[in-house]
Amino acid sequence: MSVPADVLRLNADLHAHSRVSDGVLAPAEVARRAHARGVQLFALTDHDELGGLTEAGAAAAALGLAFVPGVEISVSWGGETIHVLGLRIDPGCAPLRDGLARTRSGRDARAREMGEDLARAGIAGAYQGALRFVGNPAMVGRTHFARHIVERGVCRDVAEVFQRYLSEGRPGFVAHRWAGLADAVQWIRAAGGVAVLAHPGRYRLGETALWALVGAFREAGGEAIEVVCGSHTRDQYRRFAQVAHEFGLRASRGSDFHGPDESRVELGSLPALPDALVPVWLDWPEAAWAAACARSARAPSGATTAARA
Repeated sequence: MSVPADVLRLNADLHAHSRVSDGVLAPAEVARRAHARGVQLFALTDHDELGGLTEAGAAAAALGLAFVPGVEISVSWGGETIHVLGLRIDPGCAPLRDGLARTRSGRDARAREMGEDLARAGIAGAYQGALRFVGNPAMVGRTHFARHIVERGVCRDVAEVFQRYLSEGRPGFVAHRWAGLADAVQWIRAAGGVAVLAHPGRYRLGETALWALVGAFREAGGEAIEVVCGSHTRDQYRRFAQVAHEFGLRASRGSDFHGPDESRVELGSLPALPDALVPVWLDWPEAAWAAACARSARAPSGATTAARA
């Protein structure tokens, strides 16, 4: 499939978080930061939560930034927690909203258990401390605990906290049963959205298990995979470009931004998708509009005036 160069090369950032889930900034601040850093097509994708979309969309509209509503759904598959992005969703869709509400249930009980386990490991008051970093009390999770533990001076940064305390087998890890893979994809499709397998390079899966996951995702109705993202290396860009080819999936791109001092990469700073891939945004009207705006901005002033005449 031939992809217009200006559409392929859009600075699309389709994976970012706000304080409504486990990000640091308010939804409008994330949109403004994306725009300031050259993002042309933006999605807010908070974990299992839609509450920041109206604010982010309004801020994007005021800036002339092409915006698509999104969400990142937590999924249990093969003993792993997998994440599936829903892009261009209808936030008012009842099956999606109801499914996310069920997925969120149990988070507080899990967080309290994490606090108890951390206390036994010598970090008292972790649950109460984590709540200080929560923008949405229904969404307390591991990242909020990590920020508290960094503030306490126990670890240098969030990555070290996860390594020492919050990963599977560590003293503060508590497993949780999330949504089923097929259920999550169907909620996204019911909302008119596109299901994208998020950051596949992060999962602790061997080659056989990874291919089984991608196959199950596609069979459930998944349409795209994150190839270029904040947690992938350049070798993984190439690897998952090949996976996209093998499974006939479109490719997505997103920083997985959580905050200025926590994220591996900034909003809008990733390299472009490899040329041979079909971007997930290929036929989106928001992408066509963003590309047209970019062409207009590059056109000489005389040509722009003539075109308008």
